[in-house]
Amino acid sequence: MKKLLILLILTSITFSGFSFAEEGMYPVSDLKKLDLKKTGIKLTAKEIYNPGGVGLTDALVGVGGCSGAFISGDGLILTNHHCAFSAVQAASSTEHDYITDGFIATGREQEIEAKGLTVRITVGSRDVSKEILKAADGAVSPAERNKLIAKASADLVKAEEAANPGIKAEVSEMFAGKSYLLFKYQTIRDVRLVYVPPRSIGEFGGESDNWVWPRHTGDFSFVRAYVGKNGEPAAYSPENVPFHPKKVLKINPDGVKDGDFVFILGYPGRTFRHQPADFMAMQEEFDLPVISSLYDWQIRKMEEAGKNNPAVAIKLAARIKSLANVTKNFKGKIKGLTRLGLTQQRLNEENALQSWINENPGRKAKYGEVIPQIRQVYGEMKAEGNRNLWYRELYRTSGFLNFARILNDLKKYESVADSLRPTAYRKAGLIAIKSTSARTESNMHLPIEREFMKKVLLDAANLPAGQRVDAVDSRIGNSNPEMIVDSLVSVLFSEENRLTADMIAGLIDQTGDKKELSSNLWLQLAGDIEKQFAPIAERRNNWTGTLNKLMADYVDIKEQWKGAGFIPDANSTLRFTYGRVKGYQPFDGAWYSPVTSIAGVLEKATDEGDYFMEKRLQTIYTQTVKSGKKLPVAVLYNTDTTGGNSGSPVMNAKGELVAVNFDRSFEATVNDYNWSESYSRSMGVDIRYILWVTKEIGGAGYLLKEMGIN
Repeated sequence: MKKLLILLILTSITFSGFSFAEEGMYPVSDLKKLDLKKTGIKLTAKEIYNPGGVGLTDALVGVGGCSGAFISGDGLILTNHHCAFSAVQAASSTEHDYITDGFIATGREQEIEAKGLTVRITVGSRDVSKEILKAADGAVSPAERNKLIAKASADLVKAEEAANPGIKAEVSEMFAGKSYLLFKYQTIRDVRLVYVPPRSIGEFGGESDNWVWPRHTGDFSFVRAYVGKNGEPAAYSPENVPFHPKKVLKINPDGVKDGDFVFILGYPGRTFRHQPADFMAMQEEFDLPVISSLYDWQIRKMEEAGKNNPAVAIKLAARIKSLANVTKNFKGKIKGLTRLGLTQQRLNEENALQSWINENPGRKAKYGEVIPQIRQVYGEMKAEGNRNLWYRELYRTSGFLNFARILNDLKKYESVADSLRPTAYRKAGLIAIKSTSARTESNMHLPIEREFMKKVLLDAANLPAGQRVDAVDSRIGNSNPEMIVDSLVSVLFSEENRLTADMIAGLIDQTGDKKELSSNLWLQLAGDIEKQFAPIAERRNNWTGTLNKLMADYVDIKEQWKGAGFIPDANSTLRFTYGRVKGYQPFDGAWYSPVTSIAGVLEKATDEGDYFMEKRLQTIYTQTVKSGKKLPVAVLYNTDTTGGNSGSPVMNAKGELVAVNFDRSFEATVNDYNWSESYSRSMGVDIRYILWVTKEIGGAGYLLKEMGIN
């Protein structure tokens, strides 16, 4: 046990008193706490993040759920191919298959709308922990604590947006129940496709190579941000003009080599490095395997539907790609959790921490029940885990059931004051509901929706006793559920019960026929489900509120135990991470070098499947290799990244762009729970490959000139 404690203390990464290991997704507002010179970077904290002035972060953007960077003064953004994929799919048809063939605009007038994509720029932040926690002090129950925190956050957002018209504000929790930051963003709504390479480059390797190294994927795309003529963000219009950012990144066409220092700025999604052992156990034993199994089933059904139908394949492509990415990630996490024994490690750590707490009467009085109470809450959550997980995936699985939920909510909040509605149903959020619903409908394939709805109902019919869904049981009973489900689905999908995105838009715009909806069976089913889950949701709020307070104490006492503070978990806010171009040993007897080349593309290239590449392209690649040109494709480095870092610029010590981050290694999917120097590796497309493909394959040399490349 003594050795374990020493190991835990040595391998923990501290925030203040940083030990200069390369783990860490640092909030940019705290860069001043780092001794940047010791990291290898040749920039000051102010040159990176300079509130009120100009720094590198002013070139950084969030692109949908990804990251990106401005690389020209006319709003040109470099991000990943997979980050623009949904917009490419939305613009594609059997006549213009941009998914397969790629897209190139030879001039500004040919750039087309990237439907669904927005660009978000961080323009400031401030600590609002005192205001949030003061508001929560008066709570009489955990559920009320949650509501008070949510209300205080909403009030702060409303006040900030009123004081700064044109910006969007968000309150982000940095440590559960402990610290909160308010971020201010400028959101650009008019985003257009500029150059997207063919799928055989942008997605070369497909699912076979997803989360895998060595990698030979040209996962990059160019989009452009547009604003109104007054310079303010505006909806898409042919009259809009390119956005002029405060800062653009300089391209270094020489790239990087093994051992070079690199750093990343971006918007990583969620990590869970401060969560307790019971959280890890739920992930490993329940959430990850159940969801990955469900998504595998959905993917198989959609692939079968599109196998001999190109139009259906295009319609379902983005959904398949999204689910495939998640399920492979989850399988990697399961493997990593098992291989590392991470749940047991956390349990051992908590037991050691509890012993340390109990050694001191003062600590025991204040913190002695924190870990036992956390375990009690998770025990209650596990007792309802099957049903809650079914509900969590319900509206993601059935598009029409989700439409019904939205319609019911729109009617419910119709007479509620805007300030008292949930954020999504306030006037500002209704535009997003309309556009998202329209995009969802455009990607629906009725036979698949029927199959998925059958799955929803049959999964509910198989839930254990004590976790039943009354709304489903009352409609299908206990005898021959499959036959009754078939009959129920036929009725739901009949013409008289048909739901559309126009119905949602009609209620929002107050032009819809409410009587027509009152007898709709979809709305009745969704309404009955929500009635049963309302008290269940209240229990979930209690669990969340209880954990919110307990986790604040949990982090406090762990910091005391280890004698240092922690880096907050990633939460889609702007972060800094650094490392070096570096290979690794994935398993005994193997060593992966950190750079791949186009010679490797040719080694993998075939006439079909995940490694398909057109003969025309194979010829160009062959001629390039025979000419003696050693062209790198992808690079590997030990920076600390997670989902959301897709599209993040990879920069050298001078802050010059040398690659675009797009993935982690399969072994590093467990990064979300634990970082390790031995296996945590991220990968990016080398800038030299990006420039070569853009010019030689895309014929878009004009973009290189726009980026300042001669």
